[in-house]
Amino acid sequence: MTDISLTPIGHVRGGRAAAIDDDWGASRASITLDPVAFTPDALAGLADFSHAEVIFLFDRVPPEKIESGARHPRGRQDWPLVGIFAQRGKNRPNRLGLTTCRIVAVEGLSVEVEGLDAIDGTPVLDIKPVMAEFLPRGTVRQPDWSRELMAGYWEKDG
Repeated sequence: MTDISLTPIGHVRGGRAAAIDDDWGASRASITLDPVAFTPDALAGLADFSHAEVIFLFDRVPPEKIESGARHPRGRQDWPLVGIFAQRGKNRPNRLGLTTCRIVAVEGLSVEVEGLDAIDGTPVLDIKPVMAEFLPRGTVRQPDWSRELMAGYWEKDG
C-alpha cells in the first residue's frame, strides 16, 4: 500500500464552533487558503460557479472513535445497523468530509460559502466547482432511514 499524505490547502474560518448534527443550511463560513502555498489566482474563475464541493478533514475525531464496521446512524437503535460506507458520519476511517455548498463570494484568498458542515478551524483539503455534468445521472436512490436522518440537516435555524 502506498503511503499517502495530504496537506491542507487552507482552513475554515468562522461559521460554527462545534459540530452539531442539524441546521447547517444557514451556516456561513469562509475557506481561507494558505498564503504561503497559494496566491489569489488559485481562485480565479471560481466566483463564476454557484456551488463548490469542499473536501475537508474531520480533524477533531480521535483515533479511538474511528468506525470501520457497522453501526446504527446517530446511535439510533430504530435505524438499521449499516456499514460506515453506507452513511456519512464523521467517524470514518480516513475522517474525510465532503459537502456541496453555495458560493457566496470569492475575494483574495478566501471563499465565503453557505451550508458547509465543517466547523471553524477545520483543515480543507480541496475545493472543486460543481458542474452539472458531474452530478448524478439517473435517479438517486436512498433508504427511508437516511431521509429521516437528513430531514433537519439543512434547515435554517431561526
